[in-house]
Amino acid sequence: MARRTVVYEVTRTPELAPDGSLVHAPVVPVEAELPAEYREAIHGEHMLINIGPQHPATHGVLRLVLELDGETVVRCIPHIGYLHSGFEKLGEYRTWNQIIPLTDRMDYLAPLIYNCAYAMAVEKLMGIEVTERCKVVRVILMEMDRIFSHLLWLGTTAIDIGAFTVFLWTFQQREKIYTFHEAYTGARITTSATRIGGMMADLPPGWVEGVREWLREFPRTLDEVETLLTTNAIWVGRTQGVGVIGPEEAINYGFSGPNLRASGVPYDVRKDKPYYDYDLYDWDVPVGENGDVYDRYLVRMEEMRQSARILWQALDRLPDGPINVDNPRVILPPKSKAMSDMEAMIHHFKVVMEGVRAPVGESWLSVEGSKGELGMYVVSDGGSKPVRWRVRAPSFLNISVLPKLVEGALLADVIAINASLDIVLGEIDR
Repeated sequence: MARRTVVYEVTRTPELAPDGSLVHAPVVPVEAELPAEYREAIHGEHMLINIGPQHPATHGVLRLVLELDGETVVRCIPHIGYLHSGFEKLGEYRTWNQIIPLTDRMDYLAPLIYNCAYAMAVEKLMGIEVTERCKVVRVILMEMDRIFSHLLWLGTTAIDIGAFTVFLWTFQQREKIYTFHEAYTGARITTSATRIGGMMADLPPGWVEGVREWLREFPRTLDEVETLLTTNAIWVGRTQGVGVIGPEEAINYGFSGPNLRASGVPYDVRKDKPYYDYDLYDWDVPVGENGDVYDRYLVRMEEMRQSARILWQALDRLPDGPINVDNPRVILPPKSKAMSDMEAMIHHFKVVMEGVRAPVGESWLSVEGSKGELGMYVVSDGGSKPVRWRVRAPSFLNISVLPKLVEGALLADVIAINASLDIVLGEIDR
């Protein structure tokens, strides 16, 4: 419906009272003189408002242009691109290992999952089979960061809807995972932990014991959150029946991850296309029924518990042995050896100065990211840099569903629906 402006007529023919004083006629809207169909259209006049790109509830530099009829959303237009990152193009000018720092800046809420997914895609292209210890270490890091990401989602979604205490509890647990990040990689957010053929280093002393200790107390936080939210009348009223999408539509829109499973589709890359022996771990895929904001909350809550189950098993089966493959053309030699052995020094020089070389070909690999199916596609011409790097970022597809979910909803529900999708702009504006 085209927008119309109500114009008020403020001038009338002056009238004089019997005593000669001026009578002011009432101000009458012009619309009163219009046909009934036009008056109805004007009374239904729509308003355009902006949410973002600086609004905290957009969870990044996202701008939502909303057309409102009263408080009902008639149309939603997401505007992206404010970050201007260009990660995929930058990757064409970086060696295979130099791209790793770009990956953890896409989803900085679960950086180790991106680190591992990219390294796995390049290793598949190069035909490299990482060591058993490396496989288990990567599983530990990815599941820990899945919890890491879901905790941020839970805390920020709760604060968007009005539950401030949950934000404090979840970020307290996130801070402990930050400590593990920093102890292993030296950084809290930009981890850059993987290398083609292995990891930046082996786990430091006491790290595994620290994770075990954290896992013993972490589920209590989830219990407290569920006590506060799951049957809370305000939380239920703000989330149940809001942002509903059925299984067929969710598949057609490209939904994946917790958002897809909340709609009743039990698809999980770790189960359907197992990697790193996920099929040998004992865990379940939580699935919702209604595909609303409430189900997306329940699915992520249970996913954190399942990730904790996987972590316990991975810590128990963590084998001894090397963390990196034994290939001097891929992995740097120990510094002591590089300083005392000529051949090791030559390999060190070539890996640093020329980079690892991949054979001609292409590779696609997908993993179960915290926000959905994360795919990495790389193309090599036989050199030390990719000629093409393409990322299948789940947040980019998830946000495309936002207009459908919010149209017909109330303005207040837009905040809850947008939060329930769990997007990160770093992987959208890549």
